[in-house]
Amino acid sequence: MSNRMVEFRANGRTAAGYLSLPEQPGPGIVVVQEWWGLVGHIKDLADRFAAEGFVALAPDLYNGEVTKSPDEAGKMLMALNIGEAAKDMRGAGEYLLGLDEVSPKKVGILGFCMGGQLALYAATEFPEQFSAAIDFYGIHPNARIDPAKLQVPVQAHFGKRDNTVPEESARALVKEIEKTGKSVDAHFYDADHAFFNDTRPEVHNREAAALAWTRTLEFLRQHLK
Repeated sequence: MSNRMVEFRANGRTAAGYLSLPEQPGPGIVVVQEWWGLVGHIKDLADRFAAEGFVALAPDLYNGEVTKSPDEAGKMLMALNIGEAAKDMRGAGEYLLGLDEVSPKKVGILGFCMGGQLALYAATEFPEQFSAAIDFYGIHPNARIDPAKLQVPVQAHFGKRDNTVPEESARALVKEIEKTGKSVDAHFYDADHAFFNDTRPEVHNREAAALAWTRTLEFLRQHLK
């Protein structure tokens, strides 16, 4: 397994991201950051996917900016240009599809918190680049999802004790998608927001995270083959 920062084309400009390669060719996965930025936790997740046989790319949507302050992270989230972020995610998908290491030529996208909503948004808008999407407790008020446009399978993970994305809101999103005739592999855990993030012991739930990881790998291997 090897990893490095790379640059890729994103609708006429250059974007950056963290690329992690498995030992053998495999399907691609775009890993979308939380509101903290492209921090070590997201890079570690890309490495974990590579260890499982996926070619993983985490685009840097904040152009090098990272933070540990919730207040600053909130400001960075709200300042994010959704149109530009969409170009970065689409470019990341196209970049992976162009790599010899990506085989078969299928790419999934998943994200956490802010990134969960953005991943679902990208999969809705760019079905040519993405063959599956996974939303981990996603939220971003400026990334509106049109469920009628969904053409790819979706999996979702939410916490029942999540005060940021309340369970009622999460279930409403699932129902909204299902009303269009699409199906969502949705899972709800007795956990808080960001329960998957093992760098935040105050919210990390080891049991829920392990189960969600297993489900995530099974879902991706089913739909990216």
